[in-house]
Amino acid sequence: MNAPTDPAGALLDARYRVGSVIARGGMSTVYRGTDTRLDRAVAIKVMDPRMAADPTFRARFEREARSAARIDHPAVVDVHDQGDDRSGAEPTLFLVMELVEGGTLRDVLRVRCALGVPAALAVLEPVLAGLAEAHRLGLVHRDVKPENVLIGRAGEVKVADFGLVTAAAQAGVSHVGMIVGTMAYLSPEQVATGAADARSDVYAAGVLLYELLTGAPPYSGDTAISVAYRHVNEDVPPPSRIATEVPPELDELVLRATRRDPAARPADAAAFLTALRQVRDRLGVPRVPIPVPPAPPVDEQDTVPVTPRPLSGATAMQGPVRDDAAEAAPGPGGTRALTRPDFDAADAAGVDRPARHASGAGRVDHRVARRRSRRVFTAWIAIIVLIGLLVATAAWWLGTGRWTAMPSVMGLERTAAEKLLAESDLVVTMSEAHHDSVAADLVSAAEPAARSRLLRGSEVRLTVSIGRPVVPAVAPGATVAAAEQTVRAAELTPVQATGAVEYSSTVPEGAVIRTDPAAGTELPIGGAVTLVLSRGAEPPPPPQEVRVPLVIGERARSAASTLSDAGLKAEIESNFPFGRENGRVIGQSPSPGSSVPRGTTVTLTTL
Repeated sequence: MNAPTDPAGALLDARYRVGSVIARGGMSTVYRGTDTRLDRAVAIKVMDPRMAADPTFRARFEREARSAARIDHPAVVDVHDQGDDRSGAEPTLFLVMELVEGGTLRDVLRVRCALGVPAALAVLEPVLAGLAEAHRLGLVHRDVKPENVLIGRAGEVKVADFGLVTAAAQAGVSHVGMIVGTMAYLSPEQVATGAADARSDVYAAGVLLYELLTGAPPYSGDTAISVAYRHVNEDVPPPSRIATEVPPELDELVLRATRRDPAARPADAAAFLTALRQVRDRLGVPRVPIPVPPAPPVDEQDTVPVTPRPLSGATAMQGPVRDDAAEAAPGPGGTRALTRPDFDAADAAGVDRPARHASGAGRVDHRVARRRSRRVFTAWIAIIVLIGLLVATAAWWLGTGRWTAMPSVMGLERTAAEKLLAESDLVVTMSEAHHDSVAADLVSAAEPAARSRLLRGSEVRLTVSIGRPVVPAVAPGATVAAAEQTVRAAELTPVQATGAVEYSSTVPEGAVIRTDPAAGTELPIGGAVTLVLSRGAEPPPPPQEVRVPLVIGERARSAASTLSDAGLKAEIESNFPFGRENGRVIGQSPSPGSSVPRGTTVTLTTL
């Protein structure tokens, strides 16, 4: 069989320019690419020509790609397009996906091993959120593992490769008894029958949580068959056997998610996520930043690849690349295809047996023997180097490595302080408080003090300023007790002053009208806030009094005019039956000079 043509540099479907290799695997190769129509960077996954030649796989691949494209969630890698380019010497089946600048969870685990409880939960929560959205749409991943969890440089977590293993597994129905998947994370039902549903993803996510807490999957073995056999016949052990800091509640959560009976597990990723959040809240686990992958090494035109990078969906991590599918058996994260008769034979015999290659080839010639000898020699050299590294690392850890120093974070912004403490391997507990002199969102207090010597993973407490207290809004008509409680809750002191009363036609007497100073005013902590109270409705003003002018001797009309000018009314009486129409005033009541309310009627007697 001729070697497959490398599509690097090709233009697929007259749109997608294929660039450098990002990762290789047994089923596909991922390239950095460019969507020339939209001028954006993408990841292009090109399927192995041998798989793409299978008509059943091609049909399943196209259907699963369309299904994966329906998942719209920030924790799932976006699928932009899929195609079948026939412009070259052989057809090219490919998938176009979102390009995540970063690396995989496997890259993080290689550097940090066990992540600790806070970081493990911080990673698993978005993974389960992305799986929950897929399960809601009726989709199953079938291959949840660290290689398929991408982490961007800003700490965003995304699940990749939805549907590809499903397509391979369903296409493999024509190959009797084929087991497709990653043995370290495969559920018992996938091994035994090939069946998979949302609970199979829950099992794999439970194994993933175990690995995040302990630094390694629960099962290992000399062959993939032996690992698969243990999934079917053994219960996943509690992670606290290895990671002693894991609390019993998390042990129980891992055991629930990895029950061998699917009915005993959470029904789907949404149920698993709910249980995880309940455990987090019950334990009070602090929220920490997502651990990001290490920066890629600078490419200095190395001629010999030194770092294999297994296939990981749409990751954009750059570095030397090796085709692991060609010569080396996959590690814990490698997707495998095993024949189920091999597993059944091992199960019946009660022993671990290596899996035969799917093609049935079993002859080993002298070249294979020589290659195997070289591998054994290389493995021993690697073991010796590894032991030396382990001894040096242990000495460093027991000496100074497990200690760190409390950095100075006073006056830093909240996010900068959190990042600095995370880089020092410290766990942050954050609280907020008013402060008279430290601006809002800056660290106003830290415990322990800067430069304190602490064990890595120790908890430190930060207090972040929310600025000076602000006079709260008190609704007009509130009771004095309620207003005082509101003011005290704002860390201010309520005050009642004797003169702080006002008339109000809308606020009942004794209730609060307003505060002095007004709502929204900044004050020092404990500053005085006067409560202005209502005196009730203002009473009407008393009537104004006027002095009665002397009008005796004046004509009646003139006297009436004089009284009107003074604010009084005039009533004219005549003592004579035939008095004059405008006679002279000979008497008045009330008497001249007396004080009477304005508008009082003065009786005038005329002649």
